[in-house]
Amino acid sequence: MAIPANQKSKFPVLSLDITDRDILFEDNHLIAVNKRAGDIVQVDDTGDESLDEKVKRYIAKKYNKPNGAFLGVVHRLDRPVSGVILFAKTSKSLERINKMFKSRDMHKTYWAVVRNRPAIESGTLIHWLVKNPQKNVTKAYEKEVPGSQRAELNYKLIGELGGYYLIEVDPITGRPHQIRVQLATLNCPIVGDNKYGYPRGSLKKSICLHARKLQFMHPVKLEPITIFAPLPQDGFWERFESLA
Repeated sequence: MAIPANQKSKFPVLSLDITDRDILFEDNHLIAVNKRAGDIVQVDDTGDESLDEKVKRYIAKKYNKPNGAFLGVVHRLDRPVSGVILFAKTSKSLERINKMFKSRDMHKTYWAVVRNRPAIESGTLIHWLVKNPQKNVTKAYEKEVPGSQRAELNYKLIGELGGYYLIEVDPITGRPHQIRVQLATLNCPIVGDNKYGYPRGSLKKSICLHARKLQFMHPVKLEPITIFAPLPQDGFWERFESLA
């Protein structure tokens, strides 16, 4: 079926298959992948191949499953964002991980690069967000408004490198575009994120927001798990490893 022109992907088509080097964690119940900026987690109107389909193919090939593999999507990252994303390999783990996300027992840490130094170097941001699905943009309000969702995150400035500032973000809630719009309220739009105030977009259609770490209790083994995602090797991001 032909895709309407206004729904075609604006992103470079990423046809690269998932390989062992993309896998951050795997056991019989879970698999975590270091998502590339530009990959979509699940299929959308663009018709581009999704990350979950690539991971299914990886599992089917690795374990010789000619009828395909089960894979449950438990959370998402915006398309221009990179970093750790977790999938469930069994229905039991999917159900339990979903409950953990709802009860906020999943602890996520992001790194964001901005050009403006935050006036206050660390703190908590609380806003009420309203998403416009037609424009795929979220607006932040200081007070509750009709149709809004409460959004909260903690942030701290890690350091500066070459006129850019690295901020660590720990979201308490998980709202659409939350980190992007809340950092913009600090006059710190993320590098490349012209949707939320950065003066120009990236030629790669990516933004400097990376899901750095995921911490949780294993849903079956009941053991603490910490998964780190290495920074993208794109000539820019990896320089910030020195600030960790």
